[in-house]
Amino acid sequence: MPAQTEPAAATPRPAPAADSAVRSVSGWGRTAPSTAYVIRPRTYQEAADAVRSGGVRGGIPRGLGRAHGDAAQSAGGFVLDMTGLDRVHTIDAGRGVVVCDAGISLHRLLEVLLPLGWFVPVLPGTRHVTVGGAIAADVHGANHASAGSFSRHVAAFELLTADGQVRWVEPGTDLFDATTGGMGLTGVVLTATLRLLPVSTSFMAVDTERATDLDDLLARMTATDRRQPYATAWIDLLARGASTGRGVLTRADHAPLEALPPRARRSPLAFRPAVLPAAPRFVPERLAGRTTAGLANELRYRTAPRSRTGEIRRASAFFHPLDGVPHWNRVYGRGGFVQYQFVVGHGHEETLRNVVRRVSRRGCPSFLAVLRRFGEGGPGWLSFPVPGWSLALDVPARLPGLGAFLDELDEEVAAAGGRVCPAKDARLRPEALAGMYPRLADFRALRADLDPHGVFRSDLSRRLGL
Repeated sequence: MPAQTEPAAATPRPAPAADSAVRSVSGWGRTAPSTAYVIRPRTYQEAADAVRSGGVRGGIPRGLGRAHGDAAQSAGGFVLDMTGLDRVHTIDAGRGVVVCDAGISLHRLLEVLLPLGWFVPVLPGTRHVTVGGAIAADVHGANHASAGSFSRHVAAFELLTADGQVRWVEPGTDLFDATTGGMGLTGVVLTATLRLLPVSTSFMAVDTERATDLDDLLARMTATDRRQPYATAWIDLLARGASTGRGVLTRADHAPLEALPPRARRSPLAFRPAVLPAAPRFVPERLAGRTTAGLANELRYRTAPRSRTGEIRRASAFFHPLDGVPHWNRVYGRGGFVQYQFVVGHGHEETLRNVVRRVSRRGCPSFLAVLRRFGEGGPGWLSFPVPGWSLALDVPARLPGLGAFLDELDEEVAAAGGRVCPAKDARLRPEALAGMYPRLADFRALRADLDPHGVFRSDLSRRLGL
C-alpha cells in the first residue's frame, strides 16, 4: 500500500466509517470500562482515514480485547477495531513464513497453518489474540526460556503512523523496538511477516509432576536434565506453612507422529479445540471468595499426578484450556478481576518467595496463578520479559484493600529490579513505571517526535504518562 503523506488533522471525532458506533469498551478484567467511538475498518484506506481524522482525544488500535486492563480503550476518543482486517496474504510452506493482516487471530492462524505442518512459535495464555495485539504486547509463552517473546519471530511489519504514512519496519530499528511492547502507541500494525515453527502433529507430549512447596517447584523448574521447551507451573497461593507455594509443573514438547495412538495418526495435524458451555452472565461475588478458591485449589493439587510422563494431549488443551470456556472472565463476578504479573531476575528468588508468602498470608482468593521461567529478553523498550521468574495471579477486583496491597508488592518488585506487565496492568502508579523500564524516556521521546499531536492515546497511556 502506498504511503500517505497528508498530515493527521485534529477534529472533534473521526469521520464515519462503514462500521462505527459509540460503545462501551473494557479490558478482559472488566474493571475500568470507558466509552469511545469504535471504528471497524474493512480496508487499509479506511484505517488510514480514521487515523488522519483522529480527534482531540486521540485513539488506539484494538484487537480481540484480551489485554486485562485499560490498554486497548480510549475514553472519549476512538478505538480502531482491527478484526475486520484478518486475511492471510501468503504462506511460504517451504520456508515457514506467513504474511498476514494484523487483525487475524492466533486461533485462525493455527487453523490455517497446522494442516500444513507449521505452528505459531510463541503462544500466550489465550489464542484469541490478534497478531497486531501480540506485537503490541510482545506476548510471551511457556517456551520463553528457549524461544523468547513474540517479536523475536517477526521478520517485518507495516505500521500506519500518526502522519498517515505506512512504514515498513524491520528488527534492529528504533521503531521496531518501540512498537514491540509499545501497546499500540506508535501506530497501527497493518500486516506482519512471521517466521513459523515446523511440527509433525497437532499434539503435545506432556510430563506432569507435583511439587510440595515453592523451593521444590523452583528446583524442578531449573533442572538441567530436561529437554522439553515448554514449562509452566500452577501455584496454590492459598496453601500455607510447609506447603506454601506448592504447585503442579507441566513440561511438554510437540509430539512426533510415532508417539500418537493409532486413531490420532489418521489426522495428525487436525486442529480441533474443545468448546464447553459459556460461563453464566451473573456469578455471585461470594463464589469467587477464599472458601471456593481454597476448595478448588485443594482439588486441583490432589488430583494432579505425583509424576506422569508422555501423556498425549491436543495442543489446544495444553496451551489454552480456558479458551474452551467462553466468557470465563465472568467467574469473578460483576466487579471483574485484576491480573497481577511481575518478573524478578535470577538471584532475586527471595523476593519471589516473599511475594508468595504475603499473598498466601493475606488469603487472596486466586484460582489462577502461573509461574514461568523467562529467558533472555527481547529488544522492545517496553517489552515485559527479562531473564528470571514471572508470576501471574488473578484476584477479584473488589477484594478489600487490594490496591494498597498491590502497591506494596510493586515497591518490593521494583526494589529487586523487577517489573510489572503493562498488558496485564489496570492500576500501576506512573511513578513506579520509570524504575521498572529503563528505556521509558527513549520511548516517550520517540513518541513525541513521531506523534506530536497525540493521535495515538489510550486510557493506559494517560494513566501512566506514556
